[in-house]
Amino acid sequence: MAYVDGRMTVNEHLPTPLDATSEQPPLFDGTTRLYTNYTCPFAQRVWIIRNYKGLHDKIKLVPINLQNRPAWYKERVYHVNKVPSLEHNGKVIGESLDLIKYVDINFEGPSLQPNDPAKKEFAEELITYSDTFNKIVFTSFKGETVKEAGPAFDHLENALHKFNDGPFFLGHEFSLVDIAYIAFVEKFQAFLSGVWNYDITAGRPKLTKWIEEVNKIDAYKSTKTDPKVIVELFSARFLAKH
Repeated sequence: MAYVDGRMTVNEHLPTPLDATSEQPPLFDGTTRLYTNYTCPFAQRVWIIRNYKGLHDKIKLVPINLQNRPAWYKERVYHVNKVPSLEHNGKVIGESLDLIKYVDINFEGPSLQPNDPAKKEFAEELITYSDTFNKIVFTSFKGETVKEAGPAFDHLENALHKFNDGPFFLGHEFSLVDIAYIAFVEKFQAFLSGVWNYDITAGRPKLTKWIEEVNKIDAYKSTKTDPKVIVELFSARFLAKH
């Protein structure tokens, strides 16, 4: 491990995803495990905070093949059968927005929540809105995509004007809010550009700068998916003819 500009950088060997033929890792043996998927934006949120806080040795990645899931994952690990989930202190918990807060509070490393009351309130507002943002954009893929998705990105552009000490949502410090959004913005940007030739940054200077700055953070960069893979995955899911 090394530190660059105060941030930890790690060249990590990523384990092979487990599928229906894979044996279950031991459960509750004292190891903290993040059950994840390398292309899932929900799981990516928790992966990013794990990296940012330098928890590579504390939280083990256990990738799951979502197209061919092991039966034991639902039966014995996480009955909801989704990723991410976190095995920690004798229990398994899920839901990505809950998990990024959980990891921030319960593990060492730099805090990703603000102390300033105004920023704290705005952070909660934006984290709550993230589900709405995702729903608007995902729904747009089945309709007039550019017209319907545009206002969601305008909302982010406006939110980025709130604090002038930028470039992040809460000002100059990277936070849980940025983590909540970047995993999805990354996917949406690739898909909207690749399929509709729609540039989400056009006419949105704050969003442009935000994406540029987040892309300088190694904890995030190491979790990114090849844009071509995103286009293939999203096309199969949202554009497939039934």
